[in-house]
Amino acid sequence: MSASAAPSSNTPRKFTLASRASDLAKIQTNLVQDALRAAHPDTGFETAFMSTGGDKNQSQALYLLGGKALWTKELEVALVAGDVDMLVHSFKDVPTELPPGCEIAGVLRREDPVDCLIVKKGKEWKKLEDLPDGSVVGTSSVRRVAQLKRRFPGLVFKDVRGNLNTRMAKLDAPDGPFDAIVLARAGMVRLGWGPRITSDLGPPTLLHAVSQGALAIETRADDTAARVLCESITHWQTLWSCRAERACLRVLEGGCSVPVGVHTELREKDGEKGGVLVITGCVTSLDGAKHVEHTIQREVNSVEQAESVGKDLAKVLIETGAREILDDIRVDREKKIKLSQTAEATTS
Repeated sequence: MSASAAPSSNTPRKFTLASRASDLAKIQTNLVQDALRAAHPDTGFETAFMSTGGDKNQSQALYLLGGKALWTKELEVALVAGDVDMLVHSFKDVPTELPPGCEIAGVLRREDPVDCLIVKKGKEWKKLEDLPDGSVVGTSSVRRVAQLKRRFPGLVFKDVRGNLNTRMAKLDAPDGPFDAIVLARAGMVRLGWGPRITSDLGPPTLLHAVSQGALAIETRADDTAARVLCESITHWQTLWSCRAERACLRVLEGGCSVPVGVHTELREKDGEKGGVLVITGCVTSLDGAKHVEHTIQREVNSVEQAESVGKDLAKVLIETGAREILDDIRVDREKKIKLSQTAEATTS
């Protein structure tokens, strides 16, 4: 019987949570499972793990591989087929447009969404400003590279792929090229690497990725039982903030390979659901030469109002120069993809 098949009248339904097979994804799935079990001790939950396209291709730069569906497509096929009931994602990896029949039903309380600097073991540097010119900093994110090039033009940024453990091994390798790497703080903390964090990289130095630090639970849109379970463990403040950020990204047509940064603060009302949403967004050219940034502060009393703020932020960014930057980036990516395809054809 598939996970979504209707159980017999005397057999309670067991829900299957699925995610990628990386160590971090498994830890995150277990966090969601623990929250569900604590809220619903009489309901059964189990886990399943699988590799996605992003896991299988560890050689090409993310910039050339396309959008975020790279991390979710195979999982969503299993969800729609009824083989599993809930998908646990790093929310930042979820496309802003979901496949038909799928929805985000729950969001857990967000970890600190900032990025962080980790220097090679044995080095005494404490922050990016300490690194000498020519130092090599590893990251697979064009968002990070674009923003950091503006402030640290003397540093060299080099792509680094692999799961977090692999990236840490590449950093610490004595003969490796990296002096430091930049990663999301949330992943470091969840994997127990917190003590290796050298310093946080927050605004104004670096605005984080949309929905970074949050865990999202995706379900079938017609699975009312799964939705009710997920809503019971949802942290509404995180949901509202992430929905605002994702609305901004959706209007900008951004993705994994577009340098869109955000920073959001929700100042809650005392004893009420709502508050003042303060959201900053930026778009930066790949060389760091062009940068557009804007902040909107507005009272919100619903998730729909929060989304509206995110959309308005994107419109301001577009009107003040973001469209030209994004158009240039698309042209650059298409050119590099063609060159990569030509090189592969030549060597095959």
